[in-house]
Amino acid sequence: MTSTTARATDPGGRGAATYDRGTIALHWLTAGLVLVLWLIGTFLEDLLPKGALRSGIWSAHFDLGFVLTALIVALPLWRHTGGRRLPVDDPGALHVLAKATHAALYLLLFVIAGLGIANALVRGVSLAGPLALPAVGDPAWRRPLTHWHGLAANILMALALFHAAAALVHHYLWHDGILRRILPGRHAPLSLERR
Repeated sequence: MTSTTARATDPGGRGAATYDRGTIALHWLTAGLVLVLWLIGTFLEDLLPKGALRSGIWSAHFDLGFVLTALIVALPLWRHTGGRRLPVDDPGALHVLAKATHAALYLLLFVIAGLGIANALVRGVSLAGPLALPAVGDPAWRRPLTHWHGLAANILMALALFHAAAALVHHYLWHDGILRRILPGRHAPLSLERR
């Protein structure tokens, strides 16, 4: 074991290395934003009548969607340039399933972001402060874009639930330290040095 691996070891996780602070922060910010955006998109119209408050929350939904887009671009860039790569604990079928799940999560995030941006452009939406996007394109695309954006978001949430359940199985049933690798507060030092 190298000294960099030793520093990244979590004594409570039976030797499981941890991700760096940047990866952990980007992961949890992405997860939190996805949840908030999904809750707004799914329940807002059922909870609030039309009016200034609902319009303001929809504007915040679009603002946060653009923030999420920046995060989902930043996360893979960070992981491939400055983030810590951890050794594979189980190179078998579970590893293949985990890789496929992560790939599907990323793909869905990019599809949702693309559909959301297209929807914002077709609608012409108010953003933070005085910023606004002009309406570009055929307004008839509003409904289909909203439908596909929502459907992809629902599929993403189902897959994210599976991802979270798998992490909890690792933690509570198998006690293998996989979840501890990404938990805040159990990280190795932030470094641009490749590990």
